[in-house]
Amino acid sequence: MIGTHFRRLAVFAPALTQMLLLAPASAQEPADPAWPREITVAEGSIVIYQPQPESLDGNALSARAAVSVTPTGNPAPSFGVVWLTMRIDTDLDARTVTVLDVNVDRVRFPNATDEQQTSLAELLQREIPQWELEISLDRLLTTLEAAELERRSDENLLSTPPVIIMATEPTVLVSIDGEPRMVPVEGSDVLRVVNTPFTLLRTAGDGPFYLHAGGVTWYTAPDLDGDWQETTDVPIVVARLAPEPDPDPEELDPDPDADEPPEPGPAPKIIVATEPTELIVTLGEPEYAPIDGTDLLYITNTESDVLMEIGSQRFHLILSGRWFAADALTGPWAPVHPDDLPATFAAIPVSSEMGHLLISVPGTEAANEAVIESQIPQTAAIQRSEAHLDVTYDGEPQFEEIEGTDMRYAINTQYSVIEIDGRFYACDDAVWFTSESPTGPWSLANSVPDDVYTMPPSSPVYNVKYVYIYDTTPEVVYVGYYPGYTYSYVYGGTIVYGTGYYYTPWYGSYYYPRHATWGWHVRYNPWYGWGVGFSYSTGPFTFSIGFGGSPYGWWGPARYRGYAYGYHRGWHAGYRRGAAVGYRAGLRAGDRNGRDIYRRPVRCKNIV
Repeated sequence: MIGTHFRRLAVFAPALTQMLLLAPASAQEPADPAWPREITVAEGSIVIYQPQPESLDGNALSARAAVSVTPTGNPAPSFGVVWLTMRIDTDLDARTVTVLDVNVDRVRFPNATDEQQTSLAELLQREIPQWELEISLDRLLTTLEAAELERRSDENLLSTPPVIIMATEPTVLVSIDGEPRMVPVEGSDVLRVVNTPFTLLRTAGDGPFYLHAGGVTWYTAPDLDGDWQETTDVPIVVARLAPEPDPDPEELDPDPDADEPPEPGPAPKIIVATEPTELIVTLGEPEYAPIDGTDLLYITNTESDVLMEIGSQRFHLILSGRWFAADALTGPWAPVHPDDLPATFAAIPVSSEMGHLLISVPGTEAANEAVIESQIPQTAAIQRSEAHLDVTYDGEPQFEEIEGTDMRYAINTQYSVIEIDGRFYACDDAVWFTSESPTGPWSLANSVPDDVYTMPPSSPVYNVKYVYIYDTTPEVVYVGYYPGYTYSYVYGGTIVYGTGYYYTPWYGSYYYPRHATWGWHVRYNPWYGWGVGFSYSTGPFTFSIGFGGSPYGWWGPARYRGYAYGYHRGWHAGYRRGAAVGYRAGLRAGDRNGRDIYRRPVRCKNIV
């Protein structure tokens, strides 16, 4: 059944058909005045689910609602989003709100043309006012309060800067999740640092450390914070532990059209960090260039985005979508709320080298489109007969309380398992499962308690609040997730990556990492979405991720995009290609390029 989780709005493929959107309609008023409401046409049906209020300004109520379109003969609905502005009249004695008129502000469906979406908006504009809508005042106040809490939750994301290191020579940051945890490699006298995705090894006893830098290239140092040097004198038992080369070079190249080979570069310096850290590297002393039409300069010889506002002589740096400012490149860096950015930032030309930063400047087309896209989920239909989940723990299940709630979460497993009122819910690959026991057996959930959607960002399982169950049948459960599940959040009219909190990992017989905001040089590109990179990656020094595969599953974003070709190559070419076809098209292309979890091969579900 359709539950309260239609608070968020669903999108489901296949795309809308031209005939359905353009067909004339005649409204059928259901006998039951409750939601959902249906419009029937010869080609199928259009269902509008209960609108979820977002704000109230005087008597103007802004809301959004889920809309599904089901073509005749096709049992799978196609879900979309409609934004509404309603003029209302309130009866305090009867505790009711009457809708006087409705304006359809915007419609968004996957893979639909602007013309198709406009046609649907016009259809809804004609039909909705005929429904004589009445809303419970108490329900309205409750949902407005929930919407305000949701906005406050986003504002509770942290922007405290990590340790920021500046370097003027090629340097690589090797991040370790806390103090190094070393475990023996079976069948050898080698120890592996398990709480890092890099291949970082040490010979037994007090032997030296070895860091794999790609191919047959290795570094060595007597200790982690020592002087790392390139070496060819690597014990055979260590060399055998080098990771397999990436089978898909395109995964490391954000510009598949680039045909120039990487140029060899000097051996980079190694910095090992055991706390949240970001590295900013310039090739030599910083070099500056103006941004046309602005009062800004940008540093040209760095992969990072560092600007100087000429008037104030202050530097601005963006990390994981968050702005920081300082009087000098050496810091100290302080967070800057997006609303407090100098006005000149909004004048950055779209086609400039820094055009991609508009996504992080509130009020710009790029930022607005990114925020709109964040309100549209990826969805799928999961077959009950094929769905299964096995949750493993490091020992007996252990749970800790979630701050400010009555919920608890499992700490000694790689899965997101939550206990609510004695029942257990597990979210895996954006699909909800439930069980009476923390060890299972697990079955697809028909619903999850509303408590889940009060999860604070200080919780390591915060991202599961962005996974919803939209509808169920005896055979299928319709599910969806918002970008928040993959750690992309709205903050100050822009989108940012990660919550900013540091989550303590689990250390026992196994190491289970938690998601981290810092350490991966995360940047946003409208063509590829969030991507990660290292500050130096040319020639033989590729610093491939080790036995952990890619940062996804460790700390990084769901889509790993490294900087295989060095400074300002590929990244900006990819951005300009995205900008050339529009922000919206670029964002959707990013989804096609692999940001949809449901399109990945998975072990636990069969997608209809």
